[in-house]
Formats: sequence, structure tokens, C-alpha cells
Amino acid sequence: MDLNQITLGVSNFDHAVEFYQKLGLKLIVLAEDRYARFELPSGGATLSLHVSDRPNNSGMVIYFECEDVDGEYDVLRRRGIPFDTAPRNENWGWREARFTDPSGNQLCLYHAGINRRFPPWRLERVPEQEKSLV
Repeated sequence: MDLNQITLGVSNFDHAVEFYQKLGLKLIVLAEDRYARFELPSGGATLSLHVSDRPNNSGMVIYFECEDVDGEYDVLRRRGIPFDTAPRNENWGWREARFTDPSGNQLCLYHAGINRRFPPWRLERVPEQEKSLV
């Protein structure tokens, strides 16, 4: 099993499409100004948007992984993306910068390195050779 896509409800469709394009996502589907789907610059998952009277801002956070959080943060700020927090090292071993889309959906740029899948508190032990496949 693999994660295919995440769909977010948005209140202002046009602003949301523009916002996600500024993030560098490639628009691949646009249907009747109510649904859009994007490919991410890397990886196999996609992100889609649909118009909703009540976007679901239930505390869910969408994480966008990148190698250089500080560099990506600078690029996105120059494109007009406002951030809630500047990049910082978190106590769980990730570097993160948090922001929200125009509908209030919570987003995060992050880099975790080996801790992405193999944090020290992982429940199962993973052989060292498997860690190199990250």
C-alpha cells in the first residue's frame, strides 16, 4: 500500500490554486473551478483541492519534505508565502517551518534525515543496512 493523494477542502478556490502553484506544485487537473490536483516536485503522491463551505481544519498538518528547509523557506517567502514560524530545530529531531494556506489548512516544511522513518524511539529495531536505504 502507498499513499496516493491527500485532498484538502478550501474556501476560496482561486486563491488556493494560486497558493499551491507558488509552492512549486504542478497543476495537472482543473475541473469546473471546484477541484484541482497537483503533482509534487518529487515523490509519487499528489495533492488535490476541492471547494468546501467548511474546510476541515481539525489539526491535521500536511508535511512537505525538503533537504534545505532554510533555503526553501527563503524561496517561498520571496514568492509571497507567509510563514507562522521561521525554521527551527524541534526536540524530536526535525527542522521545521510552519505556515497555513489561504483556507487555514496547516502546512509544514521539514527535514528529518534518518529520523523521518527511523527515530531513536521507533518501536521496532531496524538493521543498520536498512537505514541506509532512507
